[in-house]
Amino acid sequence: MNKGESSLTSLISAFSRAYHSQFDTPKIFDDYLAKELITQQEFQDIQTNMIQGIQFFNKEIAEKLNGQNEELLKWIVQTQLSPTPLARAAYCEKVVHNEVMLGLQQYVILGAGLDTFSLRHPEFENILEIFEIDHPATQQFKKKRLTEVEITLPSNVHYISMDFTKKFSYQHLMDNGFDNKKTFFSLLGVSYYLTKEETSSLLNHLFANVPSGSSIVLDYADEKLFTEKGISNRVDNMVKMAAASGEPMKSCFTYKEMEKMLENSGLLIYEHLSPNTINELYFDNREDYLTAFETIHYIHAVKK
Repeated sequence: MNKGESSLTSLISAFSRAYHSQFDTPKIFDDYLAKELITQQEFQDIQTNMIQGIQFFNKEIAEKLNGQNEELLKWIVQTQLSPTPLARAAYCEKVVHNEVMLGLQQYVILGAGLDTFSLRHPEFENILEIFEIDHPATQQFKKKRLTEVEITLPSNVHYISMDFTKKFSYQHLMDNGFDNKKTFFSLLGVSYYLTKEETSSLLNHLFANVPSGSSIVLDYADEKLFTEKGISNRVDNMVKMAAASGEPMKSCFTYKEMEKMLENSGLLIYEHLSPNTINELYFDNREDYLTAFETIHYIHAVKK
C-alpha cells in the first residue's frame, strides 16, 4: 500500500458487499451500510472500470454479454469480487455472536478497512469493546467518510493506527482501553499479503498476552493459490489484480503448515472450512453466478 493512500482492496471489498446488499437474492451477508462508505462517483467509477475490463476477466463472457452492461457487471462481481468477502464475513460474524453469548468482551479487527460491524450492531455498544486496527490512511479515509454521511461512531469502537504486519504493539491497544481478558481476533483478507514468517510472527504476538479461550477467525489461501486457475481463471485473475494494485499476494499454506503454525502460537483448530464446505454452507442452490472461491479456506482457532 502506498503511503498516504487508503487501501484499494478495502474499497473494492466494500463495493462488492454494497452491490450484494442492493442487488442479490438471497443474501449471504447483508452489509446494508457498505454503500454509505462509497460515494456515488466511486461506485460508478468501479462499475465502469470493471465493465471496461471484462476482456481481462473473460473474453468469452465479453463476447456473449456484449452490450449487456448490467449482466456483465453482475457476472464480474458475483464470479470474481464478492464470493470471499461475503462468505468470510458471514462466517466470522456468526462466530462473534456465539462468542458474545459466551461472555466475550473484546473484539479486535485486524485490517478492518471499511468494516461496518460496530455500526450494524448497536446492541453490543455496552457489552463489547471493539478495536479496529489498520493503516492510518485507511482509518482517516473511513473517519472522513463517516463524517460526510453523518454516521456517528459508537462509543465502544477504538481506532488503532498500526502497521501490524511489521510490528504488533499491545501498548497501542492498552492505551485505548484494551484489557487482559478473553479476546476474539479477526484476520480476514490479510494472510495472503504477508509472508509466512510475518503471519507466524503476528500470531505469536497476538496470543502471547491474552488468556486461554481467546480465539481467531482467519482466511488463508491453500498451496494451489499460484497454480489453480479457478472458474473463468478467477484465481489467476485475483493474483494478477492484487499485484497490479500494488498489494501483491505473497503466501499460501497447506493445511498441515497452517495447523503447525497455529500450534506454535498455542492455538488449536476448532473449525476448518474448506472451499467445498464453504460452498455448501453459503452458496448452495443459488441460481446466479455466486460460488465459493477455489483455494480459500476459513479457520476458527482457539488458544489452549
